[in-house]
Parts: sequence; structure tokens; C-alpha cells
Amino acid sequence: MDATPEPESQATFAARHDLRGLVYQSAAMHDVACLAVAVAPSDAPVLITGPNGAGKERIADIVHHNSARRGGPFVRVNAGALPEDLLEAELFGAEAGAFTGALRARVGRFEAAHRGTLFLDELGNLSLAGQMKLLRVLETGEYERLGSSTTRRCDVRVVSATNADLDVAVATGAFREDLLYRLNVIELRLPSLAERTDDILVLTDHLLQALRMQHGAVELGPGARHALLRHRWPGNVRELQNRLRRASLVCRGGVIVASDLGLPADDGRDLRVRRTERGATPIATNGPERKVVELALQRASGVVSRAAADLGMSRQALYRRMERTGLRVERRVSE
Repeated sequence: MDATPEPESQATFAARHDLRGLVYQSAAMHDVACLAVAVAPSDAPVLITGPNGAGKERIADIVHHNSARRGGPFVRVNAGALPEDLLEAELFGAEAGAFTGALRARVGRFEAAHRGTLFLDELGNLSLAGQMKLLRVLETGEYERLGSSTTRRCDVRVVSATNADLDVAVATGAFREDLLYRLNVIELRLPSLAERTDDILVLTDHLLQALRMQHGAVELGPGARHALLRHRWPGNVRELQNRLRRASLVCRGGVIVASDLGLPADDGRDLRVRRTERGATPIATNGPERKVVELALQRASGVVSRAAADLGMSRQALYRRMERTGLRVERRVSE
């Protein structure tokens, strides 16, 4: 019987595809990246769903740059922010004199994205009138500039994104069902940062590298790592980026602590009591403290001295932390 081939590692996958700098470690994000790359070669419309700040535009960029259209333009437009009176001109263009202030012909987003990809963000906020105009061009590939009777054709792949539940919007009449069918041929659901906690410290390290170029050497103290893993991240990756930017500006001595991030230092969760000869001692069994240590050891390939340096503590202190949290790693002779 033939052996089942081993699944492709994240490193091998990233080397074979253009992931546009996507940083992750979690299986959940790897699944999304794999699906984005898999559907990229087709011209089928893609709908990316997920919470604000989770990185939907980055996924759209991956779809474009792994498609046959990667040599063409990647045009972004915030569909929900388009004013009703300017929506048609923004999407389809306008001739000179078509409205007050139109001194010259204006190229619309569909025309600008010809032979490339048009990324429509915040799709759920598009007005019903805008939805009707969008549906027509998706069905026929044809449109007219505002103020013109000349029909133009466009060759555009549409990738859209929303944080709204479009099925609910359809049920309430806020979104056209026929447009949803047109756009949702393939759905990529992007998990929130709270759903992929394995990515928190990986993203943090990546973001801190960029901040060091601007603000000098900054490091994350152990308490800050605990705080990052405890936080629920309602603002997702964007919130993480903003908190780290703030912390790099206000921290002292180049070491970021929890208060620099605007987060509590410790909330006492995920603790149980272990009876010892000295009495009741609280230990973390599967809470943030254990997670921090586990991730540090993973990054250091199990070398305790290297993990200790990463956490900003001595090797002996890390061994005590490991014992308290129930972790066991054989001591290495090289240490």
C-alpha cells in the first residue's frame, strides 16, 4: 500500500506562492491562505468575510497575485464609503461636464481595473441603488460613463469583502439576493485574532521589527506577552498594530510592559490550586503563562537558554516557571 504523502509545511507553501507578506503560524490562517491560492487561478468572484481589522485586503491581494491577472492592476475601492451622488462616477467614470466640477473626463474604478482585479471592500454598506448598478456590470461586463451613451466593456475579476452577515441583510431586504449569488461564488472566511491565538506573538514579533526601524530598539517584557495572550482583540490585527505602535512610543528603557499596551498586567484567570508541603500554591495549568512559555520554547527549538533570553529572564527562572506551569523539557548538555 502506498504511503500517504505528508502535508505540505507552511514554510514550503510560502516559498511556492506569493503570500504578500502574510505572517501567521496558526492552522486556521494556513487553511485560508491555501484556499485563497487554490481559487486564485480561476476568474470566479470571491467574497471574503470576517471581522474588521482581520486582514481581508491582504487575502484579496494574495488572490490577485497568485492569479493569471497578477500582471494587471489591483484596484481597491471602499464601496460603503462612496457617496450616493458620486457612486456611479466613482465606479464607472464620468465625461467632462457630466456634473458640477467635472472639468475633464474621469476614469472609473472598473475601467482602471481592466484585465486585473477590482477589490470592493465594505460591500455590505453599499446602497441598494449602488447594488443594482453593480449587478448589471457583473452580469454583462458592460457599463456607461456618467454623461455618456457609449457602452464600454471591462474584463475585471471582482473580489469583495464584508464584515456584515449578508444572509441576514438579504432576509431584511438590505442586500439584493441576486447580487449575493453573483459575488459569493467562493467564500473565504477570515477568522478573528481571538480564534487564532497562535498568531498573536508571531505577529507581535513581526510588527516590532518594523517599529524598531522607526523608534529604535524595543523589546516585549514577559508581562506584556501574558497581557497580549489574555486580551480578546475585538479590533483584531489592526488593534494589535495600534497598541504596539503606542507602546513603542511610551515605553521606558526600550522594554514594553502591559501598561504601555493599555492592557491589564494580570487578571488571575486560568489558575488552579496545587497542594504542596508549603500549603496551597496557585499554578497556571493551561492559561496565558503556560502558553507564553510554550511558544518561547517552540521558537527556540526547545533550547531553554534561548527561550529564557527571548522572555527576558534567566535560565533558572525559566526552569522554575516551567515547573510551576507543569512543562517539562530535558536539560541540554550544551546549556
